[in-house]
Amino acid sequence: MAKIEIYSSANCAYCVAAKNLLKSKGLDYAEWRIDTDPARREEMLARAQRRTVPQIFVNDRHVGGFDDLVAAERSGELAKLLGSDA
Repeated sequence: MAKIEIYSSANCAYCVAAKNLLKSKGLDYAEWRIDTDPARREEMLARAQRRTVPQIFVNDRHVGGFDDLVAAERSGELAKLLGSDA
């Protein structure tokens, strides 16, 4: 199973949308809340080189934010990253 990580914060509609998309595909993920854990915020900045949430990683590869996740899903790239036909 793929390792999916999502950096998020409270009251972030794009974070909710990204998590809903992943759930709709039956995918489990680890969620890191940057608004409650400053260390996770720094980790996200170092890994993604971006300040906005969500930031999504699949098998340690940076996918990007919600729009990037949707684009990857539509193009078939997400399925490739997941190593399946998800």
